[in-house]
Amino acid sequence: MLTAVNTKILLSILAAITIIGGLLYRQHEANEKAAAAAAARAAAILQQQQHDAEEQKKRTAEFAAQVQNNRKKHDSTAAHEGKTWKTYIP
Repeated sequence: MLTAVNTKILLSILAAITIIGGLLYRQHEANEKAAAAAAARAAAILQQQQHDAEEQKKRTAEFAAQVQNNRKKHDSTAAHEGKTWKTYIP
């Protein structure tokens, strides 16, 4: 009788350990999936940030070129003003 009780107790302990192991495995798999999803989101965010940085760099270069062109256009007339006042006779 004692052997049967011990066997039933051991089987119930083994079943509990099996259930706990299954739950731990399920939680581990869920954590791996969550980590993979987080890594995918981080990669997408990084790619978007790199694209935005390239676009900003392009806009900055275009603006700098426009400023240079405007400076050349407007400064060329100012460079000749000194000559006109030197030859001005009232």
